[in-house]
Amino acid sequence: MTEWTDTETFARVLERVDTKEKGNCFEDFEVGDLIEHDPGLTLTRWGNESWMSQTLNHDPAYWRTDAATARGFDEPPIHPDYLTAATLGITVEDLSEKGGYFLGRTDVRFPATPVYAGTELRVESEVVDTATSSSRPQYGIVSWRTRGLDAETGDVLCSYERTNMIPRRQPVETDGGAETEPEDDERAEDEELPAEFVTPEGGYFEDFAAALEDADGRNAAVAYRHERGRTQDDVTVASLPLATLNTAKQHHNADVMGDSPSGGIVTYGDVTRSTALGHARSDERTWREVGFDDETFHTFVASGDTVYAFTRVLEADDADSLESGTVRFEHIAFNQDDEPVYSGTRTAEIQKRSSN
Repeated sequence: MTEWTDTETFARVLERVDTKEKGNCFEDFEVGDLIEHDPGLTLTRWGNESWMSQTLNHDPAYWRTDAATARGFDEPPIHPDYLTAATLGITVEDLSEKGGYFLGRTDVRFPATPVYAGTELRVESEVVDTATSSSRPQYGIVSWRTRGLDAETGDVLCSYERTNMIPRRQPVETDGGAETEPEDDERAEDEELPAEFVTPEGGYFEDFAAALEDADGRNAAVAYRHERGRTQDDVTVASLPLATLNTAKQHHNADVMGDSPSGGIVTYGDVTRSTALGHARSDERTWREVGFDDETFHTFVASGDTVYAFTRVLEADDADSLESGTVRFEHIAFNQDDEPVYSGTRTAEIQKRSSN
């Protein structure tokens, strides 16, 4: 009788059996395909607060009933960062579990109405583009338009377009050219930096508008760094992505990732992003998130790395509202070695001082 659990015998078994693979390769995606991701996820108060607390997002309207009511909410709503991470996490098994660089995400949008705990999230993705990688014959490039929907009403709660490199089953010949990829990107020479950096005096809309006015017409930019940092640990690196059903091996399989460039598991990009945004929001009076564009993840963040944040204020629009004005920011997350790890533009409604 064969003893299957004998170490040498079992090693021979593993060499001979097929592996039931998870995820899809580049050849599995065709433009126009609509993928309905299963399972969905119920957005819970516990999941929301876990995400927010670990990424230092402490806006009281998302924690306390009185602050939520003052903002016009029925109760503390689901935070857009958690909603975005949950929407993407659900897609990973079908879209990107095979691995490959996350090249970017843009046109991240939310509804004007709040999303509350108990909402069942259903997610679908449409393949909008496929392309051959000119520098990496073992990969292709795929873009998807993803929508997170209220399973009961069908309303769109979160939508975005993201692009990934996806492994091919069979490598193809390439022209040897280069693409804009995290490790191959040859940056153009930096433009000359401004002679002066202006820091807003406070976190209200009027403070950002005044700083931009102060910088206007001279060689100055409204830009500043945030003091807080968050060192990545087991909770942020492994627990948070798994709680959003993100099954990518990059975040939870140390065995596989031991031979990767990072040398181990890495932080989910939306944890890095949300942590940097949490630092930034601590220095502003956020009223409502509108959307994000041109998001890029420049290099991996691993356990033990510390995420900091830098902000540049680009525009401020009064928007004829008594409560808030619209501000467009550029946020850059960077690590303990001052290396950028994430960047993106963000549009948010910022509370006016006159509304108090």
